[in-house]
Amino acid sequence: MHWLDQLRDELNHRQQQTLRRSLRPLDRCARIVRHGGSVLLNLAGNDYLALASHPHLRDAVIEAAQRYGVGSGASRLVTGHLDIHAALEQRFAAFKHAGAALLTPTGYMANLAVLTALAAPGDLICLDKLNHASLIDAARAAGADVRVYPHGNLDKLVRLLERHGRAARRRFIVTDAVFSMDGDLADLPALCELRDDFDAVLVVDEAHATGVLGDSGAGLAEHQGVAGRVDVTVSTASKALGSLGGVVTADPVVIDTLVNHARSFIYTTAVPPTQVAALDAALDIVRDEPHRRVRLAALTRRLRVGLQQRGWPVPDDPTPIVPLVVGDAAATVQLSERLQASGYLVPAIRPPTVAPGASRLRITLRCDLTDEDVDRLVDAIGAPAKPK
Repeated sequence: MHWLDQLRDELNHRQQQTLRRSLRPLDRCARIVRHGGSVLLNLAGNDYLALASHPHLRDAVIEAAQRYGVGSGASRLVTGHLDIHAALEQRFAAFKHAGAALLTPTGYMANLAVLTALAAPGDLICLDKLNHASLIDAARAAGADVRVYPHGNLDKLVRLLERHGRAARRRFIVTDAVFSMDGDLADLPALCELRDDFDAVLVVDEAHATGVLGDSGAGLAEHQGVAGRVDVTVSTASKALGSLGGVVTADPVVIDTLVNHARSFIYTTAVPPTQVAALDAALDIVRDEPHRRVRLAALTRRLRVGLQQRGWPVPDDPTPIVPLVVGDAAATVQLSERLQASGYLVPAIRPPTVAPGASRLRITLRCDLTDEDVDRLVDAIGAPAKPK
């Protein structure tokens, strides 16, 4: 069989299982979006603080384009490292209560940089089972001994560290801060204790916590009071901060190691100055407009309570990611389509993004939603279907 026919067969098989996905263009990233001829309330993105179209970020991008142009022209170690990169990294390190920072084009590349530069054969990497795919891929690429513990099961993590960590050169504990499909939190204080007990390196991906949690919006480590005990933190500009880019914060020795050893940093073009300016402007808003975080938290509570009252087993986590687990992929797609017909954009999340039998709607909130938006959504969702 021709290889293209093989691919078609594989896609058709996914179609039969209600698992085939496709791209669908929207007109913009905003509270209200257009898809085809439909006007929809956007409950599917990660623009939690509604910064993607904030005037301050737009003005910063325009000013940077006029001053620097739209490209950086080379990798950071050649001629792509501009003064705007250096200033942003210094500011972001202070924001994250860290000694130094390094900007990469995406969060995926930041995670790849961290684990492939710091870990190697002879090391042990312990991963939470529900970590983001970029952490899993990075751990595999590092060539270390990779062990996965059940989500949040720290007793199992201890056994892995005891069994496999004693002979390892280095031991890494790697976790998301906020888990992207469930919206729940890592127990960072407990992980910090294990980090101390086993002389491990704690790596935390704060992608969905940065800008959302903590007194200053710095993330879960700040929220849980352990900002000074996490060894390496990865943040993204692509969620609450409204643009694109990954940022590693850590001790200066770690950052210097990444500059010298991280292939996904060394061999790629520097982030364009316009994106750096957008990220810098987002930090202004996080600092100057804390009411956005407060409003987001209030909307989160309203939605979770409303769904609980309808009979959905929604946990009381403080994040704007609210999972509505349906189970069956086809039933999840049907619910998503019913909501879209009512004016809500909430795509179905299916395997392999989540485990078989755990298909869900992943509702995500933005701070510019109204109370009425949330209440109408709850009414549109209704009660969960009764088992047949």
